[in-house]
Amino acid sequence: QVQLVESGGGLVQPGGSLRLSCAASGIIFSIYHMGWYRQAPGKQRELVAHMSSGGSRSYADSVKGRFTISRDNANNTLYLQMNSLKPEDTAVYYCNAVQIFTRATYWGQGTQVTVSS
Repeated sequence: QVQLVESGGGLVQPGGSLRLSCAASGIIFSIYHMGWYRQAPGKQRELVAHMSSGGSRSYADSVKGRFTISRDNANNTLYLQMNSLKPEDTAVYYCNAVQIFTRATYWGQGTQVTVSS
């Protein structure tokens, strides 16, 4: 059974930092492209950051220079370090996994990030 479990969300003031984690189980983590998406109220889900199975990273323009995606294949965990947070970063953040051969896709349940003073 595949599970992606996000953690690390919460309430933070503008300019603050949070680190999200996504613990994966039931998959061979190293052969999955991994990503972080977010969805704000009334908006479509959008890609925030992506990290390929080979380690290539890409970011949405809105978070470049502030967010860093990383992965620990030994511990089946994906991370998103978020710095200089802005109110517009407020959203539910989701972990996504796509298998490189079959394109099988999995989602976590999401973790709420709220940036507010």
